[in-house]
Amino acid sequence: MTRYITVTGTDTGVGKTIATAALVSYFRAQDVDVVAVKPVQTGVRPDEPGDAAEIERLCGPGAAQELTRVEPALAPETAARLEGVDLPTVDEHVERIRALDHDVVLVEGAGGVLVRLDREGGTVIDIATRLSADVVVVTREALGTLNHTALTVDRLRADGLDPVLVIGSADPDPTLEARSNHTDLPRLTGCRIVGHVPAGAGSLPPGDFRRDAPSWFT
Repeated sequence: MTRYITVTGTDTGVGKTIATAALVSYFRAQDVDVVAVKPVQTGVRPDEPGDAAEIERLCGPGAAQELTRVEPALAPETAARLEGVDLPTVDEHVERIRALDHDVVLVEGAGGVLVRLDREGGTVIDIATRLSADVVVVTREALGTLNHTALTVDRLRADGLDPVLVIGSADPDPTLEARSNHTDLPRLTGCRIVGHVPAGAGSLPPGDFRRDAPSWFT
């Protein structure tokens, strides 16, 4: 039976793609057949590499695939509306994801949990619910993360989901606020921190990334 894991974030730019790539490497190190899926990619032209290509650059061929893209660097629904194009519905994405034959399928969302992925109001929460997926929330360690993370976790739990946390860009020499947040995030949200992806991890040579990434998770 396939295990589904959705990777979402407290905000855009928190490190979801690199965390997803790190999870691919983590599972591959255990000889698990894994693939990452990006249902909707925005902010890249048709001939430009997106998040799935970045995951493949770091993890190797076959690591990721993209289902659809819209060029404006906006939330998917907004980008599609401005372009006057349709988007696959969340249900259509789920059908394609379920058709994948892998032990683990990682589904990387866009932005935060309430960002609309289609023109019917579907979100990554709907994907996670339909797939009975585990949920990983990528968050920051900096000031402001407690509020953003708590709001995200509360919204996920309102839909019956029980997330875990990954620090998306962990400073090797954390400040007092970062160290405090490492303690306070699980204390205040009730969620375990299961990973710390180092700041700048995406700039590592791919071989080093694949070697080191499994050690970033507990």
